[in-house]
Amino acid sequence: MKQTDHQVVVVGGGIGGLGTALALANSGLQVQVLERAAEFSEVGAGIQIGPNAVRVLDRLGVMDDICSTAVFPERGVISSAVTGERLTTLDLQAPLVARFGYPYIVVHRSDVLSPLLDACRAHANVTLENDWTVDEVIDEGPAMRVVATDGRAITARLVVGADGINSRVRRLIIIDEPVFSGHVAFRGVAPMNSAPAPDAHEVRLWIGPGLHLMQYPVRRGELYNQVAVFHSTWREQGRSDWGTPDELRERFEATCEAVRSVVPAQAQAQAYPNYDKEPLDTFVSGRAVLIGDAAHPMLQYLGQGACQALEDGLALAGVLGGQIDDVSALAAYDAMRVPRATRCQRIARPWGASWHTADPGFVAYRDRYFRMRRPDDYSELAWLYDDALEQLLGPTRTTLEAAR
Repeated sequence: MKQTDHQVVVVGGGIGGLGTALALANSGLQVQVLERAAEFSEVGAGIQIGPNAVRVLDRLGVMDDICSTAVFPERGVISSAVTGERLTTLDLQAPLVARFGYPYIVVHRSDVLSPLLDACRAHANVTLENDWTVDEVIDEGPAMRVVATDGRAITARLVVGADGINSRVRRLIIIDEPVFSGHVAFRGVAPMNSAPAPDAHEVRLWIGPGLHLMQYPVRRGELYNQVAVFHSTWREQGRSDWGTPDELRERFEATCEAVRSVVPAQAQAQAYPNYDKEPLDTFVSGRAVLIGDAAHPMLQYLGQGACQALEDGLALAGVLGGQIDDVSALAAYDAMRVPRATRCQRIARPWGASWHTADPGFVAYRDRYFRMRRPDDYSELAWLYDDALEQLLGPTRTTLEAAR
């Protein structure tokens, strides 16, 4: 086995892993990224990026490239999936940018990964390696040993686990299993002109008993992203065919025509059972640290999975300050990131439950609240979208420009 000493090894080459590698490289550290797949690519379809993560992309220097393919929706709309009634609208244009300093964008996942990958490839401090499946990470005190399934091994002064919900690096802290939410998501994109009644200016959310449908345009409005999610009653009944297109069709039978018309196309999409994990007390073990889904896998209801991973990477680079001889600063990373990510994890579960509730009293109260709120009321989003890293990193370019 060949041993190679590295400053930093990032395990996982997704959006979070590449964002972290770029942030660490920009601080002056040498970074090796290990990706198990033969190529760097993103599984999935569209992604929503709130102002908090667009701010991170700006700090990383890739915001302009990503925004060149993104869609800047005019509004978010929540409607009843049963009656079709519009319940509330969120203004995603000038008032939101004025409040948070950055826009809300929707984009294809690969259109986020590609600019990050290009930036890493162009960076003298980043080395990328594919076909590297990590089997074990061993704490050797002053270094960490990363062992592949084929027997290869390397050592690093710092290992960053960006290897998802089934992270091998996480096992240094805890060996735990994903928690199934009971929900299954059928995700897919199609040409805009092939989608039933698409809207190029809105992020649409349809909510109903045990289900929801999310719709929005991506890639300059050329594609339409749709995600149909339902609570699997068939699984609860002990059926082996749960989470299938047949269950999708059955669960959406009672929805309004605008929602029901989407189901035939979604039945051809990829199905993803939704999992998260219980929050951790720490993301650090010796010279290993977790980011993204390896640290805090969360349900999708806040749209913050990738956003929080990007925040993690920038915060990690900020606390380390370009050095890894003394990693006591990882305690500051823990103090900054664990409470915030845990809050996202804990809120995502009941937030999703509020969309899916079948309780008549709760539905009446929820819908009445939605009808009363103003489109420019961002009070419930401030904790998510305000700058969580300003105290560590200082104001951003856009924030500075807005203040002039």
